[in-house]
Amino acid sequence: MSSEELDIEFRTSVARVNDHTEPFPADFLLRLYAYYKKATNNYGRPSSKKQIINAFKTNALFQIKDITEDEAKQEYIDLVNNYFLYRK
Repeated sequence: MSSEELDIEFRTSVARVNDHTEPFPADFLLRLYAYYKKATNNYGRPSSKKQIINAFKTNALFQIKDITEDEAKQEYIDLVNNYFLYRK
């Protein structure tokens, strides 16, 4: 897949998530968060008012620190596709 195709598929997956109206499981959201931040090269500090949530987000980012932006985009896409494929 070319870089341009990956970007298009990534943006499509982000839109799917943003358009979804039902709540996502917390562990799924943390993985989405980490892959999105890595894929978009956005390393700003987590901004939740709850310190525990910020700690979980920071940990999720730490767990994927060794992957590239393109790998993060592909992981995000795969995660979204699998979620919608297997959800009830």
